[in-house]
Amino acid sequence: MLAASLAFLGALVYGSADFLGGLAARRLRPLLVTSVAAVSGLLVLTLASPLLGGVWRVEDVLWGAASGLTGAIAIGLLYACLALGPMSVLSPVTAVVSAVAPMLWGLLVDGERLGAAGYAGLALAVVAIVLVAFLPGERITRPSLRGLLMAVGSGLAIGAFLILIDRTGEDSGVVPLIVNRGVAAIITGAITLALVIAAVRRGRTVRAALSATGMPVAPTPSGRADLEHAGDRPTAPTASAATLTADSTAAGDGAPWGRAWALAALCGVVDATANVLLVLALRSGGDLAVVSALTALYPAGTVLLAAVVLREHIARIQWAGLALALAAGALLALA
Repeated sequence: MLAASLAFLGALVYGSADFLGGLAARRLRPLLVTSVAAVSGLLVLTLASPLLGGVWRVEDVLWGAASGLTGAIAIGLLYACLALGPMSVLSPVTAVVSAVAPMLWGLLVDGERLGAAGYAGLALAVVAIVLVAFLPGERITRPSLRGLLMAVGSGLAIGAFLILIDRTGEDSGVVPLIVNRGVAAIITGAITLALVIAAVRRGRTVRAALSATGMPVAPTPSGRADLEHAGDRPTAPTASAATLTADSTAAGDGAPWGRAWALAALCGVVDATANVLLVLALRSGGDLAVVSALTALYPAGTVLLAAVVLREHIARIQWAGLALALAAGALLALA
């Protein structure tokens, strides 16, 4: 019960981090948002380590570093998916694979066993993931084989994060997460710096090089992203009453420059919090299959936050997905 509750809460927190990253990416270069989030998450985890504890061992450091690399791979493949499209198909594919891969690992490799309620919950969770990750309003077209492979690869990389973190020692605490964030910060920071230098050499200002380009999708260091608003474009801010950003519009037209940096940093803090909840779920006796299924429901957090903050309409198919997600959570809590 406790593990399932922590995992489900972690999924909602993951979705919140994705939402914040998407808002920040309306003003800042998406990869810059990811880099800032990695740094802020690293700082928070480091400061919290005396309270959360953790023993530094070589094997746990290596597992953490490997999870950071898989996160970078997930981010790269996600950008490839966005370039190829259609996200109406590739988004659910990525979400489902990110759940099924560690789920199968837990059942087939680790030998986890569930009761009838548990298996029913896993099945419901997979269906819920598809429905919640569905992008309403998008025209459904047949994706290319390359696009499907990229989506599957991105999902596998996200799922690998869970598998690798589950390999760490019981007393490792947040050590693997600190290493994970360090690796993510180095990789995304180096790529962002290279892109900015190249842009400046072409005559752009530093601020212009750091500003948003294209679709406002900024993956978190964990490889997840708010794909619900992938088709939105940055626009000039207008005066409105959006609760999260005083100068953003009710439709989420973006935050001013300084606030976008704050949103990117907050994204990292929230994403790190979700990672801690994930570790706690695994350490409290949660099966990898159950935790992965519930964690993959992260699009629910994005959908709900967009409805509350931006007053966006939730499609009927997504309401159905949210209802199934609750039912899946209840069944998996009994597993």
